Amino acid sequence: MTAPAATGTARRQLSTQAASVLERFPPRPVPESWPETAADWFAVARRLLAPPFAFGDASARHWRKLSMLKILDWLELHPGTTWQQRWDSSGAGAGGLDVDWRDQVVADLRAVGRAGPLGTGLHPRLGAGMAQLIGGDVLRPGLFWLLTTPAPARIADEMGRLRDPAGVAALRELRKQATVGNATFDPAVERIAVIMAAKGGLVADITPGDCIELLDCSRQAAGDGTSSRRTSPFFYQLLHAAGAFPPAAPATVRMIGPNFAGQLTAEQLIDRYGIACQPVRDLLVDYLRERQPAIDYNSLVKLATALVPCFWKDLEAHHPGISSLHLTPAVAAAWKKRLRTRTIRTPGGEQAVARESADDNLMIIRAFYLDLAQWALDDPARWGPWAVPCPIRASDIQYKKQKSRTKARMDARTRERLPVLPALAAAADRARTDATARLSAALAAEPGELFTAAGQQLRRAGTQKPTPRAWAEDPGTGSRRDLTREDENAFWAWAAIEVLRHTGIRVEELTELSHHSLVQYRLPSTGELVPLLSIAPSKKDAERLLVIGPELADALSAIITRVRGTSGTVPLTPAYDPHERTWKPPMPLLFQRVVGLENRPISADGIRHLLTGALAASGITGTDGKPLAFWPHDFRRVFTTDAILNGMPPHIAQLILGHEDINTTMGYKAVYPEEAIRGHRAFIAQRRATRPSEEYRTPTDAEWDEFLGHFQRRRVALGDCGRAYSTPCIHEHSCIRCPMLRIDPAQRHRLEEIRDNLHDRIAEAEREGWAGEAEGLRVSLAAATSKLAQADATTARRAEHVHLGIPAYRDIAATTLTAEGPHGH
Repeated sequence: MTAPAATGTARRQLSTQAASVLERFPPRPVPESWPETAADWFAVARRLLAPPFAFGDASARHWRKLSMLKILDWLELHPGTTWQQRWDSSGAGAGGLDVDWRDQVVADLRAVGRAGPLGTGLHPRLGAGMAQLIGGDVLRPGLFWLLTTPAPARIADEMGRLRDPAGVAALRELRKQATVGNATFDPAVERIAVIMAAKGGLVADITPGDCIELLDCSRQAAGDGTSSRRTSPFFYQLLHAAGAFPPAAPATVRMIGPNFAGQLTAEQLIDRYGIACQPVRDLLVDYLRERQPAIDYNSLVKLATALVPCFWKDLEAHHPGISSLHLTPAVAAAWKKRLRTRTIRTPGGEQAVARESADDNLMIIRAFYLDLAQWALDDPARWGPWAVPCPIRASDIQYKKQKSRTKARMDARTRERLPVLPALAAAADRARTDATARLSAALAAEPGELFTAAGQQLRRAGTQKPTPRAWAEDPGTGSRRDLTREDENAFWAWAAIEVLRHTGIRVEELTELSHHSLVQYRLPSTGELVPLLSIAPSKKDAERLLVIGPELADALSAIITRVRGTSGTVPLTPAYDPHERTWKPPMPLLFQRVVGLENRPISADGIRHLLTGALAASGITGTDGKPLAFWPHDFRRVFTTDAILNGMPPHIAQLILGHEDINTTMGYKAVYPEEAIRGHRAFIAQRRATRPSEEYRTPTDAEWDEFLGHFQRRRVALGDCGRAYSTPCIHEHSCIRCPMLRIDPAQRHRLEEIRDNLHDRIAEAEREGWAGEAEGLRVSLAAATSKLAQADATTARRAEHVHLGIPAYRDIAATTLTAEGPHGH
């Protein structure tokens, strides 16, 4: 195999972000000559045989000297005025793994009688001499040759000893902070040395363009069977963490990787399927361009997928040469039949199953035909030739039936998961606590020492090189466990479950939560601050605010504490939007973790993976006895159902969930009487029609003060009353028995006094024979005991009080909402 003649072919496959980086930070060109390569034979030999190039024992110095001088003798056989020109003219740098340059050196020297008596023994030692010439900057081989030559580790040693000792030492010092193992870290240092060997200069001279060139060559060299470690882009993180790049350089190599290529144009979306009929291809491109301004990119991709592979490409495959959208009834019927089924492979052979997305695709294609007919009225010259009868009738789309089936399936799924949600939350909390205990015990133990934590006995495992991760071995099985990773996974699984179940937000909104999402509302009369969670627009362009309850506040406090660590601030992290395929500016995201040497957001797929692990560890099973699956959207449906079943009006739930239509909210809810919904909505419509318009006017200052006063009148001796505004106490102020009472942990001593008093009164009632009185007092005693447990749980969660650090308006773009008082104050 030979090296690529130029990098232009590889660069054409780069993402738009990588092309932009190449324009701003171009790769360094290799000059035709430099002092070290232009020196004569004696000057090169004199410099490379003296310290610091001469090192090691006598035998190593002898073979390094002999191999280096033989390479110089061999290079003199080829034309050129510099050693680099002689190397290029020899052709040895164009080989891949199937060509050994050392064979050519020995063969050429033997042909002129200069191989010497040790020609055979010299062959395996030529690499030492070549590494010395490269380290001395006499030769600068190409990137492809350096990647496919089996000596990058030796070159890295030479660069660290001869070329840039301080720079390479600084890179290796970052090993203590990295979360990756030696199998990833060491090849990254080798690849940085490869750039220095091919381009010259020091570590600080490397540009992002140099890294992109190396990535291009790595993808081509990977086809030669080279180790997959050498295709890892971690070396870019290493250089960025070492401060080698300017501030404007991409913060992560993922910004220039092929998996984050950015948005495709309408032409690219259509041309990736290879349509044979050019006029239809042009029509589809024009149609996408016409629709693009009104829809997001993800919808545009779905549109292209439905129109091309699901529609036109299928027609071209079964009817070669087709060029008209006007389909005969037979052709249309056959196509719709194929669209409704798909073939899957099973152990018994191929099997046809129903395609769930068939109706969605039919709706898109029907809209395509109807749009062309409508547009033809406005612009006949452009769209008129394509206005033909639509092959899809309204009756072909069984959307209502499909929606009913989906609703029934989702309701059954919600009913099964609603009762087990508390058990899942408790299991995730235990797993987090146990993982933290194991990690703390491991960090306190010496390598090889046994320790016991969370009911498990493990042995602290030693590592060959310093690492911030804690490893342990199971004495029974001998398996190694990364306790640091276990602690991270357990914590973030718990955090995701807590935030999702207390807010009902989408998983995309969860990943977009940032420190700026914490805002506050100040009551004008008392000055009390009510914490709110700002949910940035995701699916709909509407921001919404959610009240942060005590449990959610505890979870957010733990998240912020973990993310900001010892730095005191939440790191700014760029996030990739997989739907829009764009990179967002760096934000202090809450759900982020350290990967390698960079803070990386936890993606939606990462959240799903964490939930799967938490469910597997909890042992929770469904009604069929199999492990129960819990997806992030299940929490949203469970939240909606639980809220409405416990008295939240549907239109309030609609606002909290961010739905435009209340029917969508009711679709999320399960096991709620349909008659009650219809009756409630009819009652609201009738009331608005019959009541005077004054009831819908702007409230007066007195009415607003009355509303705010409700929150002040909720305060009771044992805590706060959570009853809704303008509602009487349904338990006749028997707070002990009321589930709306939120206990203040500071009033625990009052609860203990009430509990002790109840014990005395029960004893008195039993002594006097007041059986009815004793029975009622026992109910109150059970409620008091439950409230004590609730207070203890709240105290345990708040044992480590953490300031959330809500940013001020002058520091960030978030807003602090303050209601005006009755006099504008």
